[in-house]
Amino acid sequence: MTYFFKLTGTSADEKSSVLRRAVGSVNNIGTGTDQTIIFSIDPSAFARVPKSPFAYWASTSIFNCFRDLQRLESPTRHAAAGAQTRDNLRFVRAHWEVEQSTITPVGSVSGSWVPLTKGGSHRRFYADVYLLVKWSNDGHELKAATSAWRASKGWGDYWRAAINSIEYYGKPGITWPVRSQKGFSARALGRGAIFGHKGPTVFVENESTSEMAALLALMNSDAFYRLVSLQMAFGAYEVGVIQNTPIPNLTADMQERLAHFALRAWHLERHLDATRETSHAFVLPSALYTRVTGVDLSALGPDLNDLQRAIDDISTEVYGLASELNADVTQKADHEAVEREVLERGDDDDQDEDASEDGIVVDQEEGLASWLVGTAFGRFDPRIATGERAPPPEPEPFGPLPLRSPGMWLEEERTAHRVDILVDDEGHTDDLASSVRKIAQQVFVNVPEEFRTWLAKEFFALHIKMYSKSRRKAPIYWQLAVPSARYSVWLYIHAFSKDTLYRIQTDYVAPKLAHETRALEVLKREIGDIGSGAQRKWLASQELFVEELRGFLEEFKRVTPLWNPDLDDGVVINFAPLWRLVPQHKSWQKEVKATWDTLCEGKYDWAHLAMHLWPERVVPKCATDRSLAIAHDLEDVFWVEGGDAKWKARPIPKRPIAELVAERTSEAVKAALRNLLDAPDPSSAPKRGRKAARA
Repeated sequence: MTYFFKLTGTSADEKSSVLRRAVGSVNNIGTGTDQTIIFSIDPSAFARVPKSPFAYWASTSIFNCFRDLQRLESPTRHAAAGAQTRDNLRFVRAHWEVEQSTITPVGSVSGSWVPLTKGGSHRRFYADVYLLVKWSNDGHELKAATSAWRASKGWGDYWRAAINSIEYYGKPGITWPVRSQKGFSARALGRGAIFGHKGPTVFVENESTSEMAALLALMNSDAFYRLVSLQMAFGAYEVGVIQNTPIPNLTADMQERLAHFALRAWHLERHLDATRETSHAFVLPSALYTRVTGVDLSALGPDLNDLQRAIDDISTEVYGLASELNADVTQKADHEAVEREVLERGDDDDQDEDASEDGIVVDQEEGLASWLVGTAFGRFDPRIATGERAPPPEPEPFGPLPLRSPGMWLEEERTAHRVDILVDDEGHTDDLASSVRKIAQQVFVNVPEEFRTWLAKEFFALHIKMYSKSRRKAPIYWQLAVPSARYSVWLYIHAFSKDTLYRIQTDYVAPKLAHETRALEVLKREIGDIGSGAQRKWLASQELFVEELRGFLEEFKRVTPLWNPDLDDGVVINFAPLWRLVPQHKSWQKEVKATWDTLCEGKYDWAHLAMHLWPERVVPKCATDRSLAIAHDLEDVFWVEGGDAKWKARPIPKRPIAELVAERTSEAVKAALRNLLDAPDPSSAPKRGRKAARA
C-alpha cells in the first residue's frame, strides 16, 4: 500500500506544515488533518484503467469498475468517429441555408444535402442536428476532394480506411461533442444523419429504443463522467476514451427506469428547443408557445434537474459506487446544479473547428419580432399561433430526423405564401413593417410604435447573430439599404430568383427615387430662398436622401446583370457580389467584401458563382482537379475510372476546353463584372450630410 498526499490546493507557505500533519495522521501521531489530502492505494490498481493514469485520488470502487465491468465497446455496441469534411465552407451548410427540396436523409438518391452531427455545444439528452453536409451521389465530390488532399500529403486513401464508419451512416445512436468546457454530454441521434470526426456516435446492434435510452441515461450520469475523466489526458472526449469506459449490466427493471428518465429528459429539452427559431423543433416563439401549448417553460429547468438526480442515483447504484466517491475528482461535472435557461441559452463553444455560436441570448420580444418577420415572408405558419392548425406530433428520439420545423408552412402550401421582396417604405403595399403589424394583430400581439426604426437599424444585426452556427454566418433575410438605412429592400433567400434584382430596380427603387425626387422639387418651390433654418435642414435632408437613392439604384444596375443565385453555394458567397449594398451594417459588409475578394482571387472555384463569372479560369482547373470537375458536372469530360477503381485524367478531354468555356461565357456578364470591379469603393466616398439624412 502506498500513501499519496495531495497539496495542490495548499499555499506555498503552508505546504510543509500541512504535509507534516498529514504524515503524522497516517502514523497516528496527530489528528485533525484534512483526510481529503491523504490517499492510500495499491499502485498496481492504476493498470486496471486504460493507459494507466496516475489517478491516486480515485476510489477502489472506481478501479474495480474497469476490472469487473464490460467496456462500452462490445459485441453489441460500437462507438465510431466519422469523416472530416476539411473544407467546411464548401461542404457544410446550416440547414436553413439551402433549398428544402435538396435536403434528404443519408442513403436517398434524390438530395444533395444530408444531416451532419459535428460536435456542437454542451447539451444532454437532446440537441438539434442543425448542420448539413454535401452528399450527392454518396458523397462523390467530398470523397474526391478529401482523398486528393490526403494523397498530396502522402496519407493514402482516406475513404477506404474509413469504411467501417461509413457503414453506420444513417443509423440511430448516441452522439456527443469531442470538446466542451462544460463537461461530457451525450444526446440521442435519430435516423438519417452522417456523423463527423468531432461528433462521434455510439450504436447499439439491435437498435432497441429501451436499450439506447438507458445507455443515454448512463452516459449522462455523474458516475459515467467520473470514469471518463479518469482516462482523459487533454480534455477531449475522443472515441477511444468512450469505447473503454465501463458499462454495467442492467436488470430489466433498471433498464426500464433509466430509459424512462432519459426519454422524459429528451422530451423536456426538446420543449425548450421548440422556441428556438433555427431549430428543427421550432414551433413558436416562447410567449406564443406557452399560450398555445400551455407548457410552463420556467418549470422545465427544475424538472430536468430532478431527472438528472434520479439518473445519477440509479447509475451510482448499478456501477457499485457509493459515498466513498471523491468529491474532488478532477473535472467533476456538477450534475445537480445544471443551469438550464428557459429561453435561448448561452452554451459554450467547442473550442475547435466546430465551435458553435450559441452564445446569443435573444430577448422574448426580439424573438417574437423575428418570428413576425419570418411570417411576413411566408416562412412560418401563423395558423399555429391562432390555433387554426395544430403542430404535428413530436418525433421519436431515435426515429427519422425531422428535415424541417413544424412551425413552417406545410410542404404543399409553402410556395404559395413565400414573398421574395419587402421594403421599408411606409404606405407601400409591400411595406415590411405594415405586414408585420397585420400579422401581429392576427395573433393578438402588440407591436411598439418604434418598431419601424428598430427594423431599419437593429434587426439585421440581430438576425445575423441568431442565424450563425459553427462559425457560419447565414442570414436568410437580407437587408439591402441606403447608407442612412432610411430606405431598405428586404429579400428572403428561399423566395428570390434570378429576376429578383431586376424587379427591385424597376418595381421598387426606381419608382421610389422618382417619388422622392418629386417631393424634393415641391420642397424647393415651397421653401425658395427665404426658408427658415429648420426648413433648409429639411431640404438638405431630402436632397441627401435623393442622392442616396440614386446611388442605390446605380449599385443595383451594376450587379443585376451578373446576379445568378444558387443556394448550394451558401449564404455568404451568394451575398458576396452585393457587398456594396449593405453600407448600413459595416461588419457584415466587411465580411462579404472579404469573401468577394477571395472569390475573385480564385480560391472558391468550386462555387457555381465562380463558374458563372470566370469560366475561363474554372474550366481548365476541372481538368486537373477531379473534385472541381464533379462540382461543375464535368467529371466525365476530363476524368475516367480505371480498372483498379482509381480515377485518372483523360489524355484528351471528351470536349475541347475552349468550347466548354465559350458556351459558359456571357459578354453581358463579363461587361457587368468589369463595371463592378472597376467601380470606386463606396466606403471611401465623402459622408457629407449623413447626419442630416438620418433626421
